[in-house]
Amino acid sequence: MAFTYGAYTACLQDRSLPEALDVLRGVGLTGAEVNTGGFIPAPHAPLDPLLGSSRERDRLRGVFADAGMELTGLTASGNPLSPLPTEGLIHAHDLRRTIDTAGLLGVRDVVAMSGTPGTDPGARYPAWVVNPWNGIDLEVLEYQWSVAVPFWKEIDALARERDVRVALEMHPRNLVFSPPSFERFVELVEPTNIGVNLDPSHLFWQQMDPIACIERLGSHITHVHAKDTAILPGAAVRGVLDTDFGPVPEDPAARVPTGIGHDCSTWPSDPAWRFVAIGEGSDPVAGAHDVDYWARFLTALAAVDPDLVVNIEHEDAAFGREEGIARGAAALLAAADQTGA
Repeated sequence: MAFTYGAYTACLQDRSLPEALDVLRGVGLTGAEVNTGGFIPAPHAPLDPLLGSSRERDRLRGVFADAGMELTGLTASGNPLSPLPTEGLIHAHDLRRTIDTAGLLGVRDVVAMSGTPGTDPGARYPAWVVNPWNGIDLEVLEYQWSVAVPFWKEIDALARERDVRVALEMHPRNLVFSPPSFERFVELVEPTNIGVNLDPSHLFWQQMDPIACIERLGSHITHVHAKDTAILPGAAVRGVLDTDFGPVPEDPAARVPTGIGHDCSTWPSDPAWRFVAIGEGSDPVAGAHDVDYWARFLTALAAVDPDLVVNIEHEDAAFGREEGIARGAAALLAAADQTGA
């Protein structure tokens, strides 16, 4: 078998779905993953019509068939455990409905995030505990797991019933953000239908080795996002968990949306890291993330599962959306040619 190479269409949401698929097909990709809820809108696959009408589901399948492309996943990445009324309940509802929709469509993979509760039952905001060496922080973390476990047991049961796999992004600001935190998730939740969406950019950001993470996680990896990160000179004095960000720009035209109703803070002038197009990254351990690096990355994945979906996620502000996808596809497919994956 060989991997299916595609892209997540979130960066092309200003285009119709047929237009977005044309972009991906034009750079040699054969699959696409579409957003259905969570932090960002879902113009390419709105849940209400898909859940309510077999005709709408057939229409979506027809768009992909006409483009000669495969629908490889649905994404509802949000914070389903958030105490914020504008996040938690809504994102949890989106996730449940996305799993239902995936089951009806025959789409195997749903991408999500594990989420972050508040510090205690009365908390108003989510709080990410980074390093609980302090006993109080450890108590907070224990409370957060007590919130997460019953929710994810329920989601696992729903996914099992719908014959769907949920893949959690190991993303900072979530309970599951590393292989050890996912292993704790496995110990507590005992999932049958929840695995990992392996996104190396989040691992590079935290100064992990993605290939070592692949080897440790093994068959728990059920889906892959291809995204890169550059660790920049600012990391020497800021570290990769830097908090020296400014407020959201007052000028709406200067804002960068990060989700529905949320915008990116102003980054430092000399940041420690940033997301970049595939092949544009580097870090002190692996060096340049060139085609040879990505070939080693794909080889490690193939040893785990030779039938994975690998979808580019473009978030590099230095390139236009189509240019970034094209650069990423060129590097990724060149690496695939080296390995046969």
